[in-house]
Amino acid sequence: MNLLFVLFFPLLGSIACLLNKNYAKQTALISSLITLAYALVMLSHFEADASRQFMVDLPWIPQLGIHFKAGLDGISMIMVLLTTGLVPLIILSGFNRDFKNPSALFALVLFMQSGLLLVFTALDAFLFYVGWEAALIPIYFILAFWGGGNLIRVNMKFFIYTFAGSLFMLLGIIYLHLQTPENTYDIDAFYALHLDAATQGWLFWCFFLAFAIKMPIFPFHTWQPETYTEAPTMGTMLLAGIMLKMGIYGVIRWLIPIVPLGFVEWKELAIILSITGIVYASIIAFTQKDMKRLVAYSSIAHVGLIAAGIFVWNAEGLQGAMIQMLNHGINAIGLFFVMDIIINRLHTRAIPAMGGIAKVAPKLAFAFFIIVLGAVALPLTNGFIGEFLLLNGVYQYGIWYAAIAGLTTIFGAVYLLRMYKNMMQGTLNELTSSFKDISGSEIAVLGIVCTLIIVIGVYPQPILHISEAAVNGLISQVNNKLAF
Repeated sequence: MNLLFVLFFPLLGSIACLLNKNYAKQTALISSLITLAYALVMLSHFEADASRQFMVDLPWIPQLGIHFKAGLDGISMIMVLLTTGLVPLIILSGFNRDFKNPSALFALVLFMQSGLLLVFTALDAFLFYVGWEAALIPIYFILAFWGGGNLIRVNMKFFIYTFAGSLFMLLGIIYLHLQTPENTYDIDAFYALHLDAATQGWLFWCFFLAFAIKMPIFPFHTWQPETYTEAPTMGTMLLAGIMLKMGIYGVIRWLIPIVPLGFVEWKELAIILSITGIVYASIIAFTQKDMKRLVAYSSIAHVGLIAAGIFVWNAEGLQGAMIQMLNHGINAIGLFFVMDIIINRLHTRAIPAMGGIAKVAPKLAFAFFIIVLGAVALPLTNGFIGEFLLLNGVYQYGIWYAAIAGLTTIFGAVYLLRMYKNMMQGTLNELTSSFKDISGSEIAVLGIVCTLIIVIGVYPQPILHISEAAVNGLISQVNNKLAF
């Protein structure tokens, strides 16, 4: 099996969208489905151990020590499934929408998919950085040309935040490259370095700033609510469903294993920031009247719990983070697509203006309810197992941390169910009385999302099995390095 096909086929699809403008949506969907099918074939040949598989290692710029080196272990495989599984849903969600210059929009989505897959499979730091920036470029243009009314200020803020963080990471990568005996960017050479604690401390911040901004966690989150609100729905889905996972993945793959002493020095602060973000975002979500902003703040709270689960650095927390990244992506796609359907019909995001929609749109109300239940981690939905493992991992680190982090579930249930009640229940009004129920591709997207929520919730073991050996292997590797 050739990993290069998964990495670069979306680029071919992107070019095909530009050449076949009259059928750009169909071309993009077919391309994404082919990529998904190939990823599933790779999964069928994947051995769920700690080894790297489907390796690619080609000289790229050998005089600078740069190789095109990529591969998959259980951690990367989860992220590849997340990316290849959600992109077709994101594309399908746009089938009933009219966009200016749709061929460019769908081409950018596929281009971004290729960059994301590069991030999740790269085993060369220079290649990782190229993928990181390649994923940023298309989302910038998606926000700029298809975003809302405040797009110039919001887009500039988003770009400055993410680009500044990337520069700090680049500084760290170059320094590590110069410390390797062979002046290479190979991840294994970075892992093998034994730097002093002071050096690892400032390197920790070089990487942490880039990853914390991308997730985002408190206080590096201020770009996120406005960006999610003003972005077109497909852009919001890409950001919330997949792109923020770049930061989480970066912490797991690149930050902690490379600078474990820096991690030990600063992990208490990282956990406190993550948990502070949970409470802060949840409290703000309570006050929101704009449904997209409410879901945006909900995302910050849930990502804060994922980050805390990683920084406590135990098997339960890390396994919880892996499955919850997948679950959060599924739930975010579902929530923002429901928001898009409602905005498209009512031309407002104001929750108080709505009410009684379930009476005229029972299929939408039913799907929305399942998605909300997944987001609030009801048992037998996908969100439950991830949050259970994350809280278990945080509890092993400290009971009071777990008590505060658990507010994610409690607060989330309150503000999300209250939002559902105010929008779907109650009496119809002049605005909502003519609301049309979902049909066609809308049913397809929400049907798939709801099915995944229930299936993963009832039987999460196959997903946990994919990453279990890789997670345990990485934890042992870091712990052995700390012992040394």
